Amino acid sequence: MFTTTPLDGSKPEQYAALAAQVRALLDGEADRIANAANLSALVYHALPDLNWVGFYLFDGTELVVGPFQGLPACVRIPLDKGVCGAAARTRQTQRVDDVHAFPGHIACDSASRSELVVPLFAGEQLVGVFDLDSPLPARFDADDQAGLEAIAALYVESLR
Repeated sequence: MFTTTPLDGSKPEQYAALAAQVRALLDGEADRIANAANLSALVYHALPDLNWVGFYLFDGTELVVGPFQGLPACVRIPLDKGVCGAAARTRQTQRVDDVHAFPGHIACDSASRSELVVPLFAGEQLVGVFDLDSPLPARFDADDQAGLEAIAALYVESLR
């Protein structure tokens, strides 16, 4: 079983250790819901200063809330709305230091101040997005982005 212990070292070292845990957690399982649920829980408990970690899955039209950790969330997000929609639409990670300054931000949890959303693509097909919120402004930096993009890639790989 998995237990969460504080990660040691620099941020890149911490994310490398977390990625090793993710690989072990996802090993041999291809179910997208099961993997999203376990990955959300692992990341939520492993990283500090987060108030929401989860997945929005693409249903062919819009993003629909999937497994997550945190307060109840918005259920549906159009691709032309919010940080999650922007990540899915542009195919680029969105790292937002102040969500209140982001045009079209959807405030599911009023405590959220910063957000990082990684788009999930299997080839050209949109799978969804991996979304992390923090109650701290500017919580996410380039090291967080690189580490979480690598973790998101492991999730996408598990679906094959």
